[in-house]
Amino acid sequence: MKNETICAIATAPGMGAIAVIRVSGPQAFPICDSIFTAASLKRLSDAPTHTVLYGSILADGVLVDDVLASVFRNPTSFTGEDTVEISCHGSVFVQQRIIQVLLENGCRMAQPGEFSQRAFLNGKMDLSQAEAIADLIASTSAASHKLALQQMRGGFSKELEGLRGNLLHFVTMIELELDFSEEQVEFANRKDLRSLADAMEKHLARLMDSFKLGNAIKNGIPVAIVGETNAGKSTLLNILLNEEKAIVSHIPGTTRDFIEDTVTIGGINFRFIDTAGLRKTTDEIEKLGIERTYQKIEQASIILWIIDSTSVSEHIDWMADKIIPRTEGKNLLVVFNKSDKIDKDEQLILNDLFRHYSQTRIHLSAKKNENIDHLRAKLLEIAGLPEMEKQDVVVTNLRHFEALSLAHEAILRVQDGLENNQSGDFLSQDLRECLHHLGQITGLITNDEVLQNIFRNFCIGK
Repeated sequence: MKNETICAIATAPGMGAIAVIRVSGPQAFPICDSIFTAASLKRLSDAPTHTVLYGSILADGVLVDDVLASVFRNPTSFTGEDTVEISCHGSVFVQQRIIQVLLENGCRMAQPGEFSQRAFLNGKMDLSQAEAIADLIASTSAASHKLALQQMRGGFSKELEGLRGNLLHFVTMIELELDFSEEQVEFANRKDLRSLADAMEKHLARLMDSFKLGNAIKNGIPVAIVGETNAGKSTLLNILLNEEKAIVSHIPGTTRDFIEDTVTIGGINFRFIDTAGLRKTTDEIEKLGIERTYQKIEQASIILWIIDSTSVSEHIDWMADKIIPRTEGKNLLVVFNKSDKIDKDEQLILNDLFRHYSQTRIHLSAKKNENIDHLRAKLLEIAGLPEMEKQDVVVTNLRHFEALSLAHEAILRVQDGLENNQSGDFLSQDLRECLHHLGQITGLITNDEVLQNIFRNFCIGK
């Protein structure tokens, strides 16, 4: 696999102004020289690294396209291998014809993420940095872009490297003690080890706690829009998304399933979910939609309970019984819609009526786009995401979180062992487990199955 030369289109699928085709492997230069003729008649094999040659791609003596060929020599390329990137015109035919000619001359089509996988295997980056590349490509907000860049540049890796270095010292000292067990010497100062274990436990706990922030930034904060039929849920969703995503009708029960989309507010992604209206019904299809509403409430971090200000349902207590128990540990915001149709005194009455359901209440008109900015500001406030400093390390990857959790459990066992004067062999085992789980994050300890699971989720050409 590693001795094969691979190729793929590195730009987005479809037609555009230009496209980039990436070729990487030991035969990258000879293969490209066989199909590329530089205007200067210079061979790619003779060109210095990080230079660009203008010329033509020929297939059976017939011109395919005039292109630019960028040369990157190992080990200073992205993959750590000899690499050529061909910039051609964005015609789908041209792209496919160049790929076809490369395959005919000895290349193999790259698998998803294979270029990044080769970069990892060749020591150009660790596993967490490779995963950050996929996060950077998928970033849809300023915050997710910032986190992906920081991780790609090794911020998380450097922090883990420091933790592992301190642990490794004590593992070495304790295992040295085991070699001299008959002399009963102590090379690892237990007081210093306790201080390290305490500091490590706090450090790992902080990284684990940051996952809530990182996951919210990466995947978006889920917000369920719930309430009675015809309260204006779909209208509010359309206003927030600035498009006609949901069907709006005066007919009750129009939304029978959930509709979901993402919008960025203040640099943070919010995933809004418009749900089926809550009401007592005998319609089996509508009942299924209402059951899905309950599921979405339980999955959401924020619940917007939409109330029709002009006509509070007589079933409001019934709805509250369905909504409130599912909001424990979540943020519930009561939104009084159609507030343009009632006066201030009536708004105060509504506030008082719903005060025992939620302390956070807001009046707006979705149809007239009134007070929507107040809602956006309130969503940012109750999301409770702390400000990120430039140097902050935030965990965004579930695989990393799980490994940190296992490392944290191991260090807790070390603390317990020190408290109970546990023998060195048990302490060494727990310290090594902690090292193992931290090593899994960066790829110091890994296996082919893990690598396949990670890189197969990358796009082809990356």
